[in-house]
Amino acid sequence: MLILAKGLDDYMLPCLWKQTFNIDCMGCGMQRSMSLILSGDFVAAFYMYPAIYSLIALFSFLVLHLKFQFKNGHRIIFGLFLLNISIIVISFIIKTFLTN
Repeated sequence: MLILAKGLDDYMLPCLWKQTFNIDCMGCGMQRSMSLILSGDFVAAFYMYPAIYSLIALFSFLVLHLKFQFKNGHRIIFGLFLLNISIIVISFIIKTFLTN
């Protein structure tokens, strides 16, 4: 996995929002965070993109729900969606306006 993660750095997509407006977008850091997870640096992955673990939980549960059709799965997915949006927006505000 470590070799795979090192090779991924060469294929990351550039952020067009950041190139155009010179500020990070709400998704900046997600690719690097996934690369850090694959290389085993879990704490740095969280600092790079705080919503990474809740996004993994959301997509994992979504796949399980599509396979097993949980009774209240749609409510859990909606709750995880709201949690992710909140984390993404709050971390974006902190990164953009409160740190320099």
